[in-house]
Amino acid sequence: MASAPVFAEIVTPAATLAFGSVETVALFKEGSAEPAANRTAIVEFQVDGAEAEFARLKDDLKVVHEPKMMPWGNRVTQFRDPEGTLVGSYTPVTDAAKRRFALR
Repeated sequence: MASAPVFAEIVTPAATLAFGSVETVALFKEGSAEPAANRTAIVEFQVDGAEAEFARLKDDLKVVHEPKMMPWGNRVTQFRDPEGTLVGSYTPVTDAAKRRFALR
């Protein structure tokens, strides 16, 4: 499902696989995703509150960016895990984003 011109998702009951364009990468912190450097994959977890997860994890992991709204309606935050993998958490915020995940 195309959520925005630069972002699409395949949503299943167990997981969501998201695809972003070069323009999507530009929305994140510069250098956070690097083509051809095995730094383009982002592992994301849907959480009840991205702000709360950020507060819980910010002292233990390298912060890539603090919580921010994305054009497709999710509030997201990103960290690097100890091996350097980009890990994010997101909370659907807009009505459209909530509908994509059957949230009310």
